[in-house]
Amino acid sequence: MSFKRKQMMGLGLTVFFLFILMFVILSMVNGMKANMLEIVEDRYYKVNQATEIRQLFYQTDQQLLSVLTDKDSADSAMTAELVNANHEGIQTRVINLEQELNRQKSKLLLKEVEQAYESYAQMQNSFTDLMGSGEMDSLEALYRSERENRNALLIKLGEFKEYQESLMADSLKSANETYSQLVSTLVAAVALAIVLIVGVTVWVIRSTGRNISLITKGIKEIDYQDLSTISRLNIETKDEIGEIAKAFNSMADSLENYYEKEQRYSAEISEQNWIQSQSASLVSIYSQHVTIANLADDFISRLAPAAGANLGVVYVKDDSGSKPVFRKQAAYADGAEDAGRDFFYEGEGIAGQTARDKKTVFLQDVPENYKVLSTGLGDVRPKSIMMAPVMLKDEAVAVVELASLRPFTDAQIKLLDKVIETLGIAITNISGRMEIERLLAESQAQTEELQAQAEELQSQSEELQAQSEEMQSQSEELRMINEQLEERSRDAEMKSEELQAAKEELEEKAKQLGLSSKYKSEFLANMSHELRTPLNSILLLSEMLAEDPDQVLTEEQKEFSKVIHTSGQDLLTLINDILDLSKVEVGKLEISFEEVNMGEMSQRMKQHFTQVAKHKNLEFTVSTSEEVPPVFNTDEQRLQQIVKNLLSNAFKFTEEGSVAVTFEKASKGDFFGLPLSIYTNDWLKITVLDTGIGISPEKQQLIFEAFQQADGATMRKYGGTGLGLSISKEFAQLLGGICKVESEEGKGSRFTLVIPNLPNGMPEIEAGSLAFEEAAVTAEPVPEVPEAAETKDAEGDTEAEQHSGTELKDKTVIVVDDDHRNIYALKNALKKEGMNVLTAENGMQCLDLIMGTEQIDIVLMDIMMPVMDGYETMKRLRGLDRHQDVPIIALTAKAMKGDREKCMEAGATDYISKPLKLDQLLSVMRVWLS
Repeated sequence: MSFKRKQMMGLGLTVFFLFILMFVILSMVNGMKANMLEIVEDRYYKVNQATEIRQLFYQTDQQLLSVLTDKDSADSAMTAELVNANHEGIQTRVINLEQELNRQKSKLLLKEVEQAYESYAQMQNSFTDLMGSGEMDSLEALYRSERENRNALLIKLGEFKEYQESLMADSLKSANETYSQLVSTLVAAVALAIVLIVGVTVWVIRSTGRNISLITKGIKEIDYQDLSTISRLNIETKDEIGEIAKAFNSMADSLENYYEKEQRYSAEISEQNWIQSQSASLVSIYSQHVTIANLADDFISRLAPAAGANLGVVYVKDDSGSKPVFRKQAAYADGAEDAGRDFFYEGEGIAGQTARDKKTVFLQDVPENYKVLSTGLGDVRPKSIMMAPVMLKDEAVAVVELASLRPFTDAQIKLLDKVIETLGIAITNISGRMEIERLLAESQAQTEELQAQAEELQSQSEELQAQSEEMQSQSEELRMINEQLEERSRDAEMKSEELQAAKEELEEKAKQLGLSSKYKSEFLANMSHELRTPLNSILLLSEMLAEDPDQVLTEEQKEFSKVIHTSGQDLLTLINDILDLSKVEVGKLEISFEEVNMGEMSQRMKQHFTQVAKHKNLEFTVSTSEEVPPVFNTDEQRLQQIVKNLLSNAFKFTEEGSVAVTFEKASKGDFFGLPLSIYTNDWLKITVLDTGIGISPEKQQLIFEAFQQADGATMRKYGGTGLGLSISKEFAQLLGGICKVESEEGKGSRFTLVIPNLPNGMPEIEAGSLAFEEAAVTAEPVPEVPEAAETKDAEGDTEAEQHSGTELKDKTVIVVDDDHRNIYALKNALKKEGMNVLTAENGMQCLDLIMGTEQIDIVLMDIMMPVMDGYETMKRLRGLDRHQDVPIIALTAKAMKGDREKCMEAGATDYISKPLKLDQLLSVMRVWLS
């Protein structure tokens, strides 16, 4: 065989074996690539999904734990939203895994995870339902009942993740085996090629051997325990060996990238788990302490080791002095009490500036002479100092300072930021707890005192009612005597002495009746003052507690305040009803005829009672006939009170069915025979229809009597004083109309109110034709409303609402009242508005205080006081050379007819009756100070 042929044969064999070698290498490389893709795309995706499921589960569990540790400030809506969002995220990822899993064991593990999570999800739903219904005390027991299932769920998630990671390891091992086979095959093929192509030129042998040596060396230098750095093959030939080198280099790049991502992801997961566990441990101590000192000591003793600090100090804000100061509450340094300053002011030093700027401050380059860490061998300079403000509603309530011999890591900084997010709430709750308990105890004592006085008032009112009935009986006897005298008028001369005696007796009885009415009026005025004075402080304090602008009360404590305020309002309503009824009886109730917008009236009734209907699951309708005029002339306040009384009764005695109110024009048959039927044909008919318990015919007149209901069982079951219908009947007569009832027991009732339209006010009619001739009726609106000051429309859309709300700030006000409870309530309320409050217990002290004070902006003056009352004080104040033009707002608890005029004549600028409404008082003050 010629050399050329041998050379060609050798070249052909070389090409042939190179082709086979390339095919084998490519096959193995593809196998390695497939294994790597399986590791990265398939296994890594499943591990990532499992990790995200566990992370979402941790978030949900952490939210539930935060609710258990701080039930009072927990937001049920936000918690439910987070739980539902995480639940949907877990379900989505479980479904994705079910679609991707192709191994039976993986499917079984995922099935076990799903079964464990279903029970836990049911607990989550029950947890949020209990939160929504306010049953906060049952949450912890519910959570603990799922603790074993929670641990089992975490174990199953861990097993699933470990199994997927083992599959990743198997795939990597397979890739390594393929690589080993590749090396073995490559070496064998090269050896065989060397034997077969001995005749190939020295250049081919040398170049091929050198490139293969480089590839072998590069592969052997791979550290499979650390794939962060893999050496590259520096082969630039354009043959098959060059392609292998490029593939190897590309594979090295991919391995390095994947290894780096895996290491970074593992580090992030570990850091997050550490932060979550440490923060949960720290947050759990908040509810275990009732004093700030104990909380701060326990908190810093746990936080400092967890954050890697060698020294820690907690400063808590103290607002008790004239200037807020941050005082040291606890320190961590092996019991070194001298660590850190005892106190500092906001803006003083770096710690004070931290509280002012509300930002965390880091000190890395600590000076050499800065030595605060003490050991048994001496003092040590820290390497890093961190100061963080504890915030609550954009206000720094505490400062935490940590020092360490090593720089703080990102994880330690994140831990500090996370735990101080809720520390401010815990500090504020503890600091306000004692003050809240004190205020609640005082309010309860005042409520008991007021209830005792109310019972005494009711007893005395019943006695007066009995006396009034006795007087009426005596008047009836006198009427009968008078009739007898008229029948015997023919024999007047013979009976003149008897007639004269009867006349004198009648005059004596009239004097007694007048004297009784006078005593009754004075008694009502005094009782009004004595009841409204303590009631004023109860309503003001309970309203301030219920509003809770600083958010220091628990939901239960807010509910207590609302109950106290509601009870006070109910008692005030009872007092007003008794006063109204008494005013009607003695003829001192004023009626003001004005234009009433009927559309607004019907809409107001609908808005007022819609929620009541929803609460009792009743159908409620308000309808207005097109014939009803848009404007009707009557007393709007009394009309509204009548309709509200009728609707309140309807809802009270209706358990199921419906309540309806209808506004329509009255027909002639509705007002035929009424005294004012000859003066106008324009009448309004208001009908209240219900499907309640109904009223028997023999008791339909009894219910219009004062303090009466259909029977005693009704009063015990449904409550109430029995004054509503009595007052409604009297008011209807005062308005020139009538209130009547049609009812069938067990089927419901229909109450009908018929009143006339009187544009010119009440006409002059013959005395005795109406039951309301004693009422003070005016054609024009009266200048005041007894229960609220109307000055410059202070009820809602006042000019005061157009101001910025800063009119009261830095103004000086003198509160003059002999009741310390009222002074306490007003003083706290006005100080919250930024006012300077001075107090006096009688008129003499007020005058002395005014003479010794340079700047006085406004005076709140009580009327009934010892030493010198409010009338005399205002008269003397207006006669002084200085401060004679200062605004004076008269505050009185009598609220009887003529009180306003007496106050204005004495020098008052405005007038408000007790109990006060805080918004109304502040509105009136802003008007006069603006």
